[in-house]
Amino acid sequence: MTPLHTRFTHAFNLDTPIALAPMALASGGALAAACVRAGALGLVGGGYGELPWTQREYQLALDSVALESRKKLGLGFITWKLDEDASALDWALNLPAEHRPHVVMLSFGDPRPYALRIAQSGAKLLCQIQQLAQLEQALEAGAHVIIAQGAEAGGHGANSLEGRATFTLVPEIADYLAQHAPQTQLLAAGGVADGRGLAAALSLGADGVLIGSRLWASSESLAAPGAVAAALAASGDDTARSAVFDILRRKNWPAPYDFRALRNRLHRRWENRIDDLRSNPPDARVDYEAGVAAGDFSRAHATVGEAVGLIADAPRAQELILRITKDARSRLLRMSALLAS
Repeated sequence: MTPLHTRFTHAFNLDTPIALAPMALASGGALAAACVRAGALGLVGGGYGELPWTQREYQLALDSVALESRKKLGLGFITWKLDEDASALDWALNLPAEHRPHVVMLSFGDPRPYALRIAQSGAKLLCQIQQLAQLEQALEAGAHVIIAQGAEAGGHGANSLEGRATFTLVPEIADYLAQHAPQTQLLAAGGVADGRGLAAALSLGADGVLIGSRLWASSESLAAPGAVAAALAASGDDTARSAVFDILRRKNWPAPYDFRALRNRLHRRWENRIDDLRSNPPDARVDYEAGVAAGDFSRAHATVGEAVGLIADAPRAQELILRITKDARSRLLRMSALLAS
């Protein structure tokens, strides 16, 4: 692969300005390691902080990459869950130096209580935000990289009242950083699934991208095959952001966050009756749990963003990263040639 270099690739010794989103229960060790081998940053999804899962998947990632590539590995956590139980983070930061994550990403909450211990471990801090108003907190925490997550993203993000579109959020944050914290880098997240998205993000002022849904649909992902099959048959019109699946899964997410997934039969049944679902969820949970057990994704959730309409296959992660990087590089070169003509 011909590398595509930015400040982000130079800072993390990468060949492409792509980071794997640490998707809970999908971005396991095999997927993170595959991304590292492809020249990207691989983040294992520590997610809800389950210590055994994090230990197993992060160790798998370590065992699957060469020693000199381990600096391209990291872990991502849900910050408000760390407030309840930080044992997985503590375990990772107390590993022998050669095994510690080189990068820790925090999302959905105040990163400042964890910043010092992350810095003392030698890891670089990445902070994902959904609004410009959250930026100062992340900068106070000493974030090396800010991730601007648009509401197009799959899984958790800001709700419809608080969320921003990637296309406007990224350049606004880029302008702020250029003026107030020019050493801090920026990644775009939400809706990036191909070379067009990567090229656009770089044009908007980002140093790279964080990719979730596109790598969720890869052979190394831990996503359920039935969920991936449902996603491959969907378009960007077929997702919705709501609290439905958080309620059904007993995930007590705080405001202003909710969850984007395929808008399946069960979601449509409850999406306009959220208060009813909150007050009396047992029957709906029985339906949902039966769907999960049967692999029936008209009831179980498939966690994808609006970019699902750009996803037509589920190949190896290395092939996807090569494809995205090559296409982005070609598009940027064509734009450069147009400007020079």
